[in-house]
Amino acid sequence: MAEITLKGKPIHTNGNLPNIGEKAPSFILVDGDLSDRSLDEFRGKKKLLSIVPSLDTSVCALSTKKFNEEVAKHPEITVIVISADLPFAQKRFCGMENIKNILPLSMMRSKDFAKDYGVLIQDGPLKGLSARAILILDEENRVIYKELVKEIAEEPNYEKALHAMLG
Repeated sequence: MAEITLKGKPIHTNGNLPNIGEKAPSFILVDGDLSDRSLDEFRGKKKLLSIVPSLDTSVCALSTKKFNEEVAKHPEITVIVISADLPFAQKRFCGMENIKNILPLSMMRSKDFAKDYGVLIQDGPLKGLSARAILILDEENRVIYKELVKEIAEEPNYEKALHAMLG
């Protein structure tokens, strides 16, 4: 169980992010067409997983826009933004914000992703959502970078994440 904060108040996740060098847990998430998408579909590519509570918050929206801008410069990068939002809301957000370079996926059918990745918030007002985290996976889905953002109302370290992705 990891401790993070929400505006300075402690809250807890169900576990910890996978360790560097470990194979990331498989997942099934939902895309904008209501199709199931699995981690295995992206084998052979480096992946940046941006895990956020909801795109309907300012920090989540800002980080998604930032990664969208950065990936436009590096089309070889696959960025997947994972939230509890319905695929309809994700699609609407991406359309309104002109976000075309990332793949939003939803946990609408199951919270297994958040549980398996150790980011399911267990208490406080955001209970049941995921903590904010970044994971970078290599071509074989092994973790090469991880960041659990300690204060959920703050942005991740873009510079470190992008350096790990591109380096």
